[in-house]
Amino acid sequence: MPNGINNWNFNDVVTLLKENGFTLNHVKGSHYFYIGYVGAKSRQVCVPKHSKLVFKPRTLKSMILQSGLSPNIWGLGKK
Repeated sequence: MPNGINNWNFNDVVTLLKENGFTLNHVKGSHYFYIGYVGAKSRQVCVPKHSKLVFKPRTLKSMILQSGLSPNIWGLGKK
């Protein structure tokens, strides 16, 4: 798992989502949509695939909010 918020790429995010029960729903262009249940609520996360570059922190924060998973699961909790 990447360290901090500044070095997550597409493969890292997809791996974490799959480990937490998310599955690929559909692909539209270069955006992959994963769905899963957090608690009793259905969630959809849009993960853009634009080469192997790392995500900007704001983009990653958006995916964290969409997923509904705790920042601790993402390894971003307070230390």
